Amino acid sequence: MGAHSSSISELSSNEYLQKLAGAEPINQIDPFWNQLLSFSFLIPINSADAKLLEESTSGLCKNFAIHNCKSGNFGALVRNFLVRATELKASAQCEDNIFTWQTYNALFIVRSLCKYFVEHLSEELLIQQFEAKPPDMDGYVDASEVGPLGEELMNSLVELLVDVPVVSFTYALHLEALNTLLVLLSIQMYQPQSASKFVLYKYMMQGRCQIHACLLVKSLLRNFANQQKCPPELYKNPHEGDGVIASVASSLWSVMTLGMGGKEEKKEEEYNETLLANQSLLFLLVLCNHCTSERSLNNPYRQALFSFTNSQDQSSASPTLAAATFKTDYTELFQSLCTALRDDQSTLLLYLLIHRNVNMKAFILSRTNIDALVMPILKILYNAQDRNSHHIYMALIILLILSEDDVFNKSIHECVIKNIPWFKERTITEITLGGLLILVVIRTIQYNMTRMRDKYLHTNCLAALANMSSHFSNLHPYVAQRLVSLFSQLCKKHTKLIEQIREAAINEGEQKPEDSDHESEQDYVLSFFSARLEKDSTNLSPNEVLEIIKEGAVHFRREKLKKFPDLKFKFKTL
Repeated sequence: MGAHSSSISELSSNEYLQKLAGAEPINQIDPFWNQLLSFSFLIPINSADAKLLEESTSGLCKNFAIHNCKSGNFGALVRNFLVRATELKASAQCEDNIFTWQTYNALFIVRSLCKYFVEHLSEELLIQQFEAKPPDMDGYVDASEVGPLGEELMNSLVELLVDVPVVSFTYALHLEALNTLLVLLSIQMYQPQSASKFVLYKYMMQGRCQIHACLLVKSLLRNFANQQKCPPELYKNPHEGDGVIASVASSLWSVMTLGMGGKEEKKEEEYNETLLANQSLLFLLVLCNHCTSERSLNNPYRQALFSFTNSQDQSSASPTLAAATFKTDYTELFQSLCTALRDDQSTLLLYLLIHRNVNMKAFILSRTNIDALVMPILKILYNAQDRNSHHIYMALIILLILSEDDVFNKSIHECVIKNIPWFKERTITEITLGGLLILVVIRTIQYNMTRMRDKYLHTNCLAALANMSSHFSNLHPYVAQRLVSLFSQLCKKHTKLIEQIREAAINEGEQKPEDSDHESEQDYVLSFFSARLEKDSTNLSPNEVLEIIKEGAVHFRREKLKKFPDLKFKFKTL
């Protein structure tokens, strides 16, 4: 470590790390900290190296956890970061790369130690690691600290995400801030209690951090909407170009790949991943999907996500809007959702927005290019065998919510789609979006009937089809064929079920069940038109059959049929 480059195998014997993990207290203004934080370290870029890193440093981390109770060196390290973080906004504006680099290094060490604490200590012992002070610092109070040191760290990271602009040389720092917060909040994975019971979650939901809830959610959504790619200079070979940027790059890649990178140097285009957008989305979902059921612990991040409005809407804000709100560009967010809708986290964000944010839902339904959003959802359902059940559910529920709107149901049959490369069932050169949607939902129903056998998935699929049914138009012949096939398949299953019920009733000595109205009316309709078709001829062309049915419809006695209301289903959470 220090000013020199280190390899993974050398870490356990590194003098700077040994001193940091030792029992001797290190004053937070000691020159040691500048030496420690001026390292150029090639961080592992694949899962094997990441495992080797943890194995190489596990002894150091264990010693650190033991000795820190007396040395208080972790608190000194965190305070060094906090001092640098307070100056970071001005540093970013004047492009002080060296200062940013050292701040990043400090946070990287903090995050690495926090990961060990979270995985091996109870939350009470973790908090003690933050608060431990050496004997000569008993009663020490830093005027800049207004709360527990752990809360100070988390609040500082939130302020960094909100206040520091994302530019090429702060990209890695933003990513490390997100990962540190994710590490701290991952404590609920290692303890049996609910998230709302943890002190770390209370820091986020009730402490100083919650003051920034709206701005933080806005920043995270902005990061996701921007889909900013990793700056090219961050993944150059550490021995090429600017050494300072290269050292940040080498440290960044372990975060960027999350242990999934390759050993050899890759081509530039392979690195252009929207890493900051992805981690921002994950952190946003963690914030909004924990601490949701406790009345005593309101979730300000969830409230902010459900109430933000469109910055492009020039109409005056309604005085009835909730206080926890902000404005962002709906168009930009919509476009990013369309392009990034390939994994379960982006699908979950869309579900939350369309289900709980009424303004965003109205905006989405008003889009003339709604196919840009629907097509990725259909692709998710089409490839159901490659997705987890939660992902399939979310995609289907989104379609069900969309199908509640009559304008949507009409517009999808006016939108023509050409050449769908991922649709392999049959070559279709042109089809309406509505027709394609019907095909994919029917395919999902049949997949569920043969593989998953989930009644709730089945119900949601049929509910979506029922909502759209009154607006079916311009259907492709293949769509009509699949609808008839599905109806026939369901009728056979229904008939078989009725027969089983009848047999069971007879065996138990009960009265034979009467035919239902779904049965008597069906028999009446089929027998009426079948009689007309059999009367004319047995060798009829499709057009002749259609003419006979049209003529028969004129004389058909509708008063014998029971009128049912239009089928309308709405998605409701429990």
